[in-house]
Amino acid sequence: MTEQSEAARPAPRPIEIALLCSVFVVAACGLLYELAAGALASYVLGDSVLQFSTIIGTYLFAMGVGSYLSRFFERQLPAHFLRIEMMVALVGGLLPAVLFLANAYVPGAFRFLLYSMVLMVGTLVGLEIPLVMRILKRNVALKDVVSQVLTYDYLGALAVSLAFPLVLVPQLGLIRTGLLFGLMNAGVALWALWMFRHQLAHRRAHAVAGLLTFATLGLAFAGADHISSFAEDKFYQERIVFAESSPYQRIVVTHGRGGHRLFLNGNLQFAEHDEYRYHEALVHPVMSAHGAPKKVAVLGGGDGMAVREVLKYPSVEQVTLVELDPNMTRLFSENATLAALNAHALASPKVKVVNTDAFKWLQETPDRFDVIVVDFPDPTNFAIGKLYTNSFYALLDQRLSASGYAVIQTTSPLVARKSFWTVAETVASTGLIPTPYHAHVPSFGEWGYIIASRRPWRQAEVLPQGLRFLTRESLPLLFDFPADMARVPAQVNRLSNQILVTTYEQEWGKAPVH
Repeated sequence: MTEQSEAARPAPRPIEIALLCSVFVVAACGLLYELAAGALASYVLGDSVLQFSTIIGTYLFAMGVGSYLSRFFERQLPAHFLRIEMMVALVGGLLPAVLFLANAYVPGAFRFLLYSMVLMVGTLVGLEIPLVMRILKRNVALKDVVSQVLTYDYLGALAVSLAFPLVLVPQLGLIRTGLLFGLMNAGVALWALWMFRHQLAHRRAHAVAGLLTFATLGLAFAGADHISSFAEDKFYQERIVFAESSPYQRIVVTHGRGGHRLFLNGNLQFAEHDEYRYHEALVHPVMSAHGAPKKVAVLGGGDGMAVREVLKYPSVEQVTLVELDPNMTRLFSENATLAALNAHALASPKVKVVNTDAFKWLQETPDRFDVIVVDFPDPTNFAIGKLYTNSFYALLDQRLSASGYAVIQTTSPLVARKSFWTVAETVASTGLIPTPYHAHVPSFGEWGYIIASRRPWRQAEVLPQGLRFLTRESLPLLFDFPADMARVPAQVNRLSNQILVTTYEQEWGKAPVH
């Protein structure tokens, strides 16, 4: 049958409707693969703005290449559409799983695989839409084809952009989400196989290929947990006892000879065998200096370790823990093993947990606090970097009582020396007095903190009983900086420039791997 005679035969209306529905699915799947690639790149490479920007740019460029290449497909358009759908299903659906495994087993190949797969998926998706439009154009006016296809395309993109962070990743995880949408692409391929069965040559070969594609993705979906465990066990080198993806981060807890370790997006947050050093150094210099703090706020620190140290002061009447991710506070409240690590601090009647953005909370709360403990992750991206800006520290100043102290965990002054002093300079720009200090935490190396206050900090005479690291005699040593960690010129970190994120990435990128 010639192409002209096929075009002359009017297609039944159900085919048009089905093709437009497939456009919806194709658009949703294409955008999801793009979002999954961006999320994985952020987890592994950091700097989410840079990663999403480059992923989106690469994907859109590849779509343009695919659209250009579609001009060379002149005959057997349904067959081409079918084959492209199967390839998109396999490459896009397996993208998160392949990248997870690559990061664990061949980390040097991660970036190459990431952009290769994004280019491939983008090119194939760029081929799909023009082919659908040309198939529809046989019986529908061009202006109607364009408007209908673009409408369904944008609706599919809207649906998945909302579902990805709110439903799909929290409920299914990245690997299973990718495979689910790969199955949807494969479903479109099988639908096309049935709908255009009378126009296809080699129907049996197409049917076998379609069923194999669907079966491969289905088996991978069923074994997604095993794929995650296989990749993460290798990456973390310890037995994983808990793993969960929230709308905000990937939470992994491992257990080995040194006890439990918490990772957020692959970055170590604490190790059970030495976390007491980090948290005692974070909390007690300011709590003891105040004398008798009653109202305390802990920003970040959803694991409850800082709250545990705060509750060692009998004068404390109320602790407000502000943690963005409810999954974190739930995990360290309800999991018996992990709750024991923070001495069940989050169950104390003195503790109030607020799951919200700390920046927003500081803007809205009318309360003032004697001590504010700021325990955020390092500024690896702009979403966290805003919590290290002068705008944030100005809000912190407003929430401190006249004699209050704030303390900020501030990365390593040895590895990221300029980043550390950038935070000190930023605190000073708000009118607060910065008092920097550091402590050695074996899991992290030399680690830094900065006290921010309106009055100069001075050492207290008494520390709580039962501390394992700090003593009255050793505390002054934390405020002495050797030459290789001494102050260096630094800029103020502002919302408008977020220079700290760039500096941090540069310094940690040069750090030796242990």
